[in-house]
Amino acid sequence: MVDFAQLLDIVLNVDKALGTLIAEYGTLIYAVLFGIIFGETGLVVLPFLPGDTLLFIAGAFCAEGALNIWVLMTLLVTAAILGNTVNYWIGAAIGQKVFTHDYKWLDKQALQKTHAFFEKHGGKTIILCRFVPIVRTFAPFVAGVSNMTFAKFQFFNITGALIWVVGLVAAGYFFGGIPLIRDHLNTIVLIGVGAAVVPVMLGGLWKVAKKIF
Repeated sequence: MVDFAQLLDIVLNVDKALGTLIAEYGTLIYAVLFGIIFGETGLVVLPFLPGDTLLFIAGAFCAEGALNIWVLMTLLVTAAILGNTVNYWIGAAIGQKVFTHDYKWLDKQALQKTHAFFEKHGGKTIILCRFVPIVRTFAPFVAGVSNMTFAKFQFFNITGALIWVVGLVAAGYFFGGIPLIRDHLNTIVLIGVGAAVVPVMLGGLWKVAKKIF
């Protein structure tokens, strides 16, 4: 019988124990992975759940034949889309009072950081933040708070989910056996996000400069 502390440890470190869990639970592992991705993207109280590394490691196990890559991608893309959608609805329901009320279950620092990023980059934030741990949990919530239209949100939501899940699972499938990539995945992902954000920032500065001069 697994107690709560053991269960929590398994969930928080599922990316490290995935091989053991697959051997023990078989196809039920798909439901576990679905729940974790849904929870991390859909509930602002669960930003600590593993995301990037979990997708990458799962992709590596697909390469070994332990998981079916097409089933995995389909389920986790669905989980990521549904999670963000629920998070958006929660943000829309709470509204602007989230910035004035003291909600103990909400990380205000992460919220403000995401809101600033959202104000600067708009809808692209939903895509870019998929690759930034913790911040990605708050991006759809902030979109709901900021009254982004549901249709516009879903466009960026679906696009981001496809790029994030398919990209990292495929990366794990092809490169999961390379220790350098596996051990420094988060750094590599952040560098990639930086490479995407910098041109956007430079473009914005160029527009401001033209107006001034």
